[in-house]
Amino acid sequence: MRTRAIDPTQTSYAQAFEVEGASRWLFVSGQVPADRDGGVPQTFGDQCRLAWANVERQLAAGGMGLDNLVKVTVFLSDRLYRDENMRIRHEVLEARTPALTVIITGIYDEAWLLEIEAVAAG
Repeated sequence: MRTRAIDPTQTSYAQAFEVEGASRWLFVSGQVPADRDGGVPQTFGDQCRLAWANVERQLAAGGMGLDNLVKVTVFLSDRLYRDENMRIRHEVLEARTPALTVIITGIYDEAWLLEIEAVAAG
């Protein structure tokens, strides 16, 4: 499989992401900031890191990792979290630049401040 980030930005995403020769696709449902026991951290930073950890757990269960991400959608409960979300996403993804959309919206559970869904290819 070959991938190419098209017009990557400095904040861990690309305007487009090309995939050639992928034989497997993994669609990760929205991962929320709850642990396996249903516990939800209080702060946005802790919730964001937990949601990303949940994404990584699902990727691993599918035999993939962050390097396989081609598209990420982040749903934020408030525009207030935009900058911290970007900073933590950059920490998690490092030099990886999948295509990205961030949407400000109401979220299913009021305790959740974000939700992250993803598409991976391998």
